[in-house]
Amino acid sequence: MNDSPGWATPGSSPSDGDRPGTPADQPGTDGGAQQPDRPAGDPKWSAEQPPPGQWSSPGTPEAPPTPPQPATGGWGQPRNTPYGAQNGPQYGYPGGPGQWGAPPAAKPGVIPLRPLGLGEILDGAVATMRTHWRSVLPITLVVATVVQVIGVFVQRYMLKDLVLAPNENATAEEMTEQLVDSLGSTLGASAVNQFIQVLGTIVVTAMLTMIFSRAVLGQNSSVSAAWRDARPQLLRLAGLTLLLALGAILMGAVLVLPGILADNIALIVLGFVVWLPLLLWLGIKFSLASPALMLEKSTVLKAFARSSKLVKGAWWRVFGITALTGFIALVLAAMIVTPFQLIGALAFGGGFDALQDGSAQTSWGLLIFSAIGLIIAQTIVMPFQSGVTVLLYVDQRIRREGLDLELARAAGVENYG
Repeated sequence: MNDSPGWATPGSSPSDGDRPGTPADQPGTDGGAQQPDRPAGDPKWSAEQPPPGQWSSPGTPEAPPTPPQPATGGWGQPRNTPYGAQNGPQYGYPGGPGQWGAPPAAKPGVIPLRPLGLGEILDGAVATMRTHWRSVLPITLVVATVVQVIGVFVQRYMLKDLVLAPNENATAEEMTEQLVDSLGSTLGASAVNQFIQVLGTIVVTAMLTMIFSRAVLGQNSSVSAAWRDARPQLLRLAGLTLLLALGAILMGAVLVLPGILADNIALIVLGFVVWLPLLLWLGIKFSLASPALMLEKSTVLKAFARSSKLVKGAWWRVFGITALTGFIALVLAAMIVTPFQLIGALAFGGGFDALQDGSAQTSWGLLIFSAIGLIIAQTIVMPFQSGVTVLLYVDQRIRREGLDLELARAAGVENYG
């Protein structure tokens, strides 16, 4: 029998043929055969033979069996482990507690120091928001408030002259001019809002990355400490974000613009069909560049290279986690923002008539209530998404580079690894 820990059968004992002092060909070992009288001085007989009372023939009562002693490493016995003696049955699975696998991974902070599953990444992001809310929420709340207040004024004054329904008596030239003006106003307001949103996202991402990195080690972080750690890398993070945006725009121009210039619908559609999947592939490939830039104190180009290396061979996994996180964030934001928009439109924006003719879009009531909903939503959603990205970066480095050993040393875990 194999008596290695965890494999021994409960209550197993050596077979008769392996019992010490009873060879298989020795008389008296077959079933209930009667033991013959032991000749005195016969060298073939061992001096340690059991007394005759322990051997019985069929039909005679047997002596009470001696309770079997637990074999070393079997089930249902005390075990000496690195964490002390453990009593009780040791049922389990390979790698489970009390078995022959590795002991549970150290967890100095919000995640265990080992390769993470999807649930552990999501739970780690939520646990950091819950545990370190004094540092996380003020950052996102302040940035979201500033962004939305500016957005309200931009939308109110840049879109106040927007023509939603052209005059039926206007000539074709006048209708075209109105359409161009409306399109220009909409694009201008959208560009300003997106620029402000990007600036706020850069600041939030930089500071939250520092907070989440310390939460992995079980360390607290204040807002001032997060700003002090993130400030040297802010310009590089802005450059990285700008390069990503310019790259996406240039790639779209190269693929779609020829069809527009040639006035060929098929060529335009083909350009979009090629552009969108390529944009998605590159977006996931460089999705870990931001935490690599902040935590490794690297340059922009090195951050792109690091992200590409970490994602290589795990693109679908990173894509799945990122897509699921985005879907959760979208649903959560819609659940928060929609009630505020309805209240603002119906109670302060002119009701259903204003919604139908589009005038509610520039009313103070709808803009203010929508901004309140967006502030609440972004205060919750932004740290969740940033946290998942940081923990996904940590997970990929643990899987590829053994970062858990370095994290354990930084967290002060003794005798790890």
